[in-house]
Amino acid sequence: MSHMVMGPTCGMILGDLGAEVIKIEPPRGDGTRRLLGAGAGFFRTFNRNKKSVSLDVDQPAGREALQQLVATADVFIENFKPGRMADLGLDYYTLRQKNPRLIHVSHKGFLSGPYEDRLALDEVVQMMAGLAYMTGPVGRPLRAGSSVNDIMGGMFGAIGALAALYERAHSGVGKEVQSALFENCVLLCAQHMQQFAVTGRPAAPMPERINAWAVYDVFRLAGGEQMFLAATGDGQWKSLCDLLGLEPLLADETLATNNQRVLARERILPILAGALRETDATTLASRLEAAKIPFAAIRRPEELFDDPHLLASGGLADLKLDDGSSTPMPLLPFSLDGSRLLPRRSIPRIGEDTGEVLLGLGYSEAQLRELVASGVAKLGDASACPADAA
Repeated sequence: MSHMVMGPTCGMILGDLGAEVIKIEPPRGDGTRRLLGAGAGFFRTFNRNKKSVSLDVDQPAGREALQQLVATADVFIENFKPGRMADLGLDYYTLRQKNPRLIHVSHKGFLSGPYEDRLALDEVVQMMAGLAYMTGPVGRPLRAGSSVNDIMGGMFGAIGALAALYERAHSGVGKEVQSALFENCVLLCAQHMQQFAVTGRPAAPMPERINAWAVYDVFRLAGGEQMFLAATGDGQWKSLCDLLGLEPLLADETLATNNQRVLARERILPILAGALRETDATTLASRLEAAKIPFAAIRRPEELFDDPHLLASGGLADLKLDDGSSTPMPLLPFSLDGSRLLPRRSIPRIGEDTGEVLLGLGYSEAQLRELVASGVAKLGDASACPADAA
């Protein structure tokens, strides 16, 4: 019972791993389906491998149906504002009375503490936990360009659910799992906290940091393209200079070690930039790859649909959408015995599985019709009950 990104990510991961995932949404549908702008891709990205049951849980009959369904579940996932689940009788302490084996996964803004009743968003916690400060230049905090905390928060919810399932196999009882945006973002900034603990100096924002490596920057090439290049060791430095015909830099004993080169960055980087401005991007990429030098063309997200590695390795798979069309979708970033986890179900229409699931709970067709007629439930095909559709 989740919306937006965090809870749906948790359900998507468990669904990709093979779980039967039933998404509860109101008769009008999850509001995430209707988002525009930056949210336009949320629903299709995070709701594959799920069934859709549409219930109005603000009505007693809808709550009753949902509670009957939860009583059959291994895991219950939610990411609503504090207090909403308790109002519906769907909080962990209520549900475990009926189903002691239930694992209740709550995705929150904050774990227990002074902030726990605050509302949070990915951008809110990026500001609070230092990530926005580290991403933008001084005085211009900038959120990361993706919903990093929402997605990782859902991932940690799934990890907690898997751990609780493993323990339940031995104990026979479920647990409450909580995953939170703020604590997730603090983990992302832990390295900067510890940099201060080690050096006694605050970490500088990424655009103004002192790099640990001399060559670790974005350069412009002959055709106007941009490319990130790194030379993190002496071998890579030598290979890069050889590749660009910069042998005089290799002969300079004051540049023999990385730390010496870090101190001389203001002298080195303009020389590298001048050589790279005369270099073709395609030729350079093949030579850098052969020389084992880290590099990356600066890409836009829409270009990834044609990425040769993703296409050849199966990193994208066609996902059927709720309108019958399809789109290439990135898969979970791991393989099992060399196989990727493919979509098993398309993005569901609103209430597509309401009839199947409620009939499976023991509702009669007459009861289902009554729920639909009263607006408590919606079927994927609102004009028919399962018997009519058959």
